[in-house]
Amino acid sequence: MSLFLLTFGLLLLIVAAMAVGMIVQKKSMASSCGGLGSVGIDKACDCDDPCDKRKKRMAKEQVWKENQIL
Repeated sequence: MSLFLLTFGLLLLIVAAMAVGMIVQKKSMASSCGGLGSVGIDKACDCDDPCDKRKKRMAKEQVWKENQIL
């Protein structure tokens, strides 16, 4: 049991160190495979006319991007 706790504690320490490293570098998580763009999809919702819920979310995102401080 002590070996399990030691291993688990070491794993938690490593994960915490990686999290602190990401916070200090101020980087966002990025995928290594390129995401949807690598398969030819430009956006998550590839519909010509998105639903009302999606339109509201897109409008919120646009307002957020316009008011974003860089």
